[in-house]
Amino acid sequence: MSEELMQNAGMALGSGNFAEAMELFEQYRNANPDDAAGHYGWAEAAFMRISIDMKEDVPAGKIMQVYKKAMQLDEDNLEYVASFANFCLDCGRIPMAIKEYQRLEKMSELNEIPVEDTLFDASRLIVEAIERVGQGRDNPMIQPWLKQALIWAVGGLGFNAVDAAETLSSE
Repeated sequence: MSEELMQNAGMALGSGNFAEAMELFEQYRNANPDDAAGHYGWAEAAFMRISIDMKEDVPAGKIMQVYKKAMQLDEDNLEYVASFANFCLDCGRIPMAIKEYQRLEKMSELNEIPVEDTLFDASRLIVEAIERVGQGRDNPMIQPWLKQALIWAVGGLGFNAVDAAETLSSE
């Protein structure tokens, strides 16, 4: 029954029925409280309900708690960390998102799993989030965030910061 419930929840999520997916994942979570996948699925469905359906019937704090529960239950899952970081950015929690992307970067180094593409995408999302905040790129609070975004952007292009600066400054 649990496996079927999880499959149905995944199908609902895949077809864009986010409220139904949340309901099915919730049933699965209740029956399997120690299974990270159920918590993650619910959080993803809730995140999509907010970002795609534009329905804010679940508080962001609740979604954040459920992502954290999934990450607690499966500490080595890079996908969970990346999705949670994206969620944090979507909520305007830039410092928390950067912290999670940095955690993802460390996890990937330990497991020798490349995440340059994910961090490259994150750099763009961070800059977009900074623009939404509207405090200007020259704000001292924003500078470390921009620096980290730039490091990940040039890393995604196959450069380190020194080589990128050298290439940009050469004639």
